[in-house]
Amino acid sequence: MKKLERRRSFSYARTTPPAPKSPRGIMNHIYHDMYEAHSAGTKPTQVNPLAIRVMKEIGVDISSQKSKRIREFDGQEFDYVVTLCSDAEDICPFFPGKEHMHRGFEDPAQAMGSDEEKLNRFRKIRDEINQWIEETFKD
Repeated sequence: MKKLERRRSFSYARTTPPAPKSPRGIMNHIYHDMYEAHSAGTKPTQVNPLAIRVMKEIGVDISSQKSKRIREFDGQEFDYVVTLCSDAEDICPFFPGKEHMHRGFEDPAQAMGSDEEKLNRFRKIRDEINQWIEETFKD
């Protein structure tokens, strides 16, 4: 049986706290046989420990992911290029790809309140990202 070639996706935002990391983790976890997902930020930061924690709750380990700059992917070809976060489409530089998409997600790292309230914000955004990926990329 011939193995199907995986499509390449690239998600990026201004920072990486966890908007691009969560889609990358979910896509590589659920759709690893169909997609090769990558992510970066224009101003990458450390992967937020709360993002790591809430992704682990659904069986996705992003603890070894490192924040990368968009420039690290210069010259590479992608089937899908996705801008994330509410302002990424307006402020992020153009990155070439066969198909462009934008889906803004709230930045859970900006959440205020108790530790539990912050965790709940991360869970809410994680679930929104998961639902969007299933609706958008499921064949």
